[in-house]
Amino acid sequence: MNLWDSSYPFGLALRDWKDGQRFIKRKKFDDELVESSLAKSSTRAKGATGVEPGRCSGSEPSSSEKKKVSKALSTPVPPSPAPAPGLTKRMKKSKQPLQVTKDLGRWKPADDLLLINAVLQTNDLTSVHLGVKFSCRFTLREVQERWYALLYDPVISKLACQAMRQLHPEAIAAIQSKALFSKAEEQLLSKVGSASQPSLETFQDLLHRHPDAFYLSRTAKALQSHWQLMKQYYLLEDQTVQPLPKGDQVLNFSDAEDLIDDSKLKDMRDEVLEHELTVADRRQKREIRQLEQELHKWQVLVDSITGMSSPDFDNQTLAVLRGRMVRYLMRSREITLGRATKDNQIDVDLSLEGPAWKISRKQGVIKLKNNGDFFIANEGRRPIYIDGRPVLCGSKWRLSNNSVVEIASLRFVFLINQDLITLIRAEAAKITPQ
Repeated sequence: MNLWDSSYPFGLALRDWKDGQRFIKRKKFDDELVESSLAKSSTRAKGATGVEPGRCSGSEPSSSEKKKVSKALSTPVPPSPAPAPGLTKRMKKSKQPLQVTKDLGRWKPADDLLLINAVLQTNDLTSVHLGVKFSCRFTLREVQERWYALLYDPVISKLACQAMRQLHPEAIAAIQSKALFSKAEEQLLSKVGSASQPSLETFQDLLHRHPDAFYLSRTAKALQSHWQLMKQYYLLEDQTVQPLPKGDQVLNFSDAEDLIDDSKLKDMRDEVLEHELTVADRRQKREIRQLEQELHKWQVLVDSITGMSSPDFDNQTLAVLRGRMVRYLMRSREITLGRATKDNQIDVDLSLEGPAWKISRKQGVIKLKNNGDFFIANEGRRPIYIDGRPVLCGSKWRLSNNSVVEIASLRFVFLINQDLITLIRAEAAKITPQ
């Protein structure tokens, strides 16, 4: 709605005051509003004929005028006190920015200035959409519609120009420094050789020799940065891009690696990596040394059953407790059987064979007597079955070769190294007095 429209009460009061008439402080009634609107409209239609403005007989207000009157009444504006004559221009200047800085949508004044500069440089809206970074992510269609609105819509164009005039000079300079490079500018930059190392003076001289070709905000530093970018993408005149090999002979990674000269590669020392490798090597050597010191403490070795293992015994194995999954090598005269936990360490962990939650932590003990006989003592709550005979808690039973030991549904075969046991018995017979 126009501010100076006669149907708007505040505009009517300000206009009457401007003409030197008495300022109306009271609110108008409905009939007065209709009469004033009809009077103004009739004077505009017929011109200044000198006839007293009034309500003509037989003339009725139109529906559009009634809507304007009802809309003005629905949003009444409180009367303001009459300003001093010297403040008239100040009021106009202070209220004008309020109309300019109203909500213009997603497009900011900085975006409009960026759009205008980019289009003037490239003359291509697709390049603008791909190369310019606006405050929002606009689509190509939105960029096109905004550019056409700035060209052909007088209201949007006027508001956008007034908003761009209110930008700070530093903001304008920053926006102008981001302007895209035109084809003429890139053509001049491409003539600078890629083998040379141009300095800032070279690009400054280029600016002085072609002032009309380059954008007004271009600096030698900006030209140097863009030239380096063009050199990186092989866009200079003296640069050529090697074509792809024809046929199936495509250069793969192995072929490219063979072409690299190792003597030209720099050997960069990484002190942090070397320190980490040294610490890891020291830690591994410490673990190896600790394992070597604990070798003599091992009483039972565990081997996985593969079906190809040799049944022969070595010179240190007294007997073997063989299960379905693993086998335990007995290499000391006394070993303990049970279920290993964090607080309880035993020699034979039966949980390696299968489910052992029903087995006690210390289920039993297997001992070798001096006469070469093996005995098993039950120290757990559940019985141990030897060849089908139960051995209760606190009892013991003699183990023979190929004896079947069953502990909580886990079955093992006890195999004795007969050769080694024979030697032990012979040594015991020599020590024992006749």
